[in-house]
Amino acid sequence: MTTIDPRRAIPRTDALLAEPPFVAAAATLGRATVRTAVNRAQDRARRGEIPPGDVAATALAGLPKRASSLTAVLNATGVVIHTNIGRAPLSPSAVEAVVDAAGHVDVEMDLTSGARGRRGAGALAALREAVPDAGDALVVNNGAAALVLATTALAAGAEVIVSRGEMIEIGDGFRLPDLITSTGARLREVGTTNRTHVRDYLEAISPDTGCILKAHPSNFRVDGFTTAVGYEELRGAVRPDGSPVPLVADIGSGLLAPDPLLPDEPDASTALRHGATIVTASGDKLLGGPQAGLALGAAEIVETLRRHPLARALRIDKLTIAALEATLRGPTPPATRALHASAVELRPRTQALAAALGRGVVAVEGRVGGGGAPGVPLPGWAVEVPVEVVERLRTPPAGTPAVLARVDDGRGLIDLRCIPADRDADVGAAVRAALGDVPDVPGDGAGSGEGLPS
Repeated sequence: MTTIDPRRAIPRTDALLAEPPFVAAAATLGRATVRTAVNRAQDRARRGEIPPGDVAATALAGLPKRASSLTAVLNATGVVIHTNIGRAPLSPSAVEAVVDAAGHVDVEMDLTSGARGRRGAGALAALREAVPDAGDALVVNNGAAALVLATTALAAGAEVIVSRGEMIEIGDGFRLPDLITSTGARLREVGTTNRTHVRDYLEAISPDTGCILKAHPSNFRVDGFTTAVGYEELRGAVRPDGSPVPLVADIGSGLLAPDPLLPDEPDASTALRHGATIVTASGDKLLGGPQAGLALGAAEIVETLRRHPLARALRIDKLTIAALEATLRGPTPPATRALHASAVELRPRTQALAAALGRGVVAVEGRVGGGGAPGVPLPGWAVEVPVEVVERLRTPPAGTPAVLARVDDGRGLIDLRCIPADRDADVGAAVRAALGDVPDVPGDGAGSGEGLPS
């Protein structure tokens, strides 16, 4: 008696790929990705791990949910500019602009004349309007790139004078001295960690001086017996031959104008008005836009940066151009709204979520994040959950959004500051699923939160 090999019943690759569910998947994920999933399911059937009749269902179940491996996350940490999850979220108008720009657009063409136009002219005009003190503007691909371009164009082979108190290291081991020396410039350190005087800068100026750099300390503060030098004190600094020394102000967080909530955070408008020649900053922090590096200031210096060969390697793409202009011209970005959300605004939403979950509410302090205003607390509220729930929220079951919460003093905290109000229900569903078999802890009546300033 002849035994029929059950593997002969495994469906053929071309037959499966022709079936409607696989055709639809290929239209979104690509034929190669779908074929790989089919082949893996067929291999499992050949090894006897699944019956041949389950190949199609197994292949479909093994397909990724989206073409990108990035997972959308709801930010329930209370940190407004969270670098690990992409810093500032784009506004709906910026998202729409990105979608529009995904096809062919007049990124570098004058449609009226048919001739080549200035790249990203609309976004640059919007920047100049937002910072009238700037003679011109240039945008590159991130804040570090803007600083690299400025120091390369102004001081390659020369000296960059910088205070020892501003020789900073920020996230992922990024060090300002390493960045500057990589451009071919030489660092001329002045002053001490806690005190630098204007005479320290002026005495260091020589024929070899390319520029003076003032760098925002970013993630830390130095308090106590300290002295720092303002932009206005360095205005008009000259070399021995009388030529002006450019003053580069790296303000970091991308604040374009003063914000009463952040009185100690440097902004581009004030820096330029007080003497900075060029201001460099990030576009995806307090500006609330896409990742970009801004260079704003004296027109002739901006033109020097624009004409430098490195500028071509650092230029932004059409999607960033579209998102940046829409951020500057459009409604208040989500990051700005989250930054200015008061405890009074957040309290009813938090209490409603806590009541729905049967949990308690506690007073918390959010943070600006992204190196901005490290000492400024953002009073608010959070729903308290067991610590193990925070980990579960990051890797939820299918159909439930990933939620990033935080752990503080042994408590899991769900902070709605950065959550759009229309996503509160989604957060609730995710927390409910994550609570699962975690035993209830007696609440405090959904937490009155007494004692927190409103």
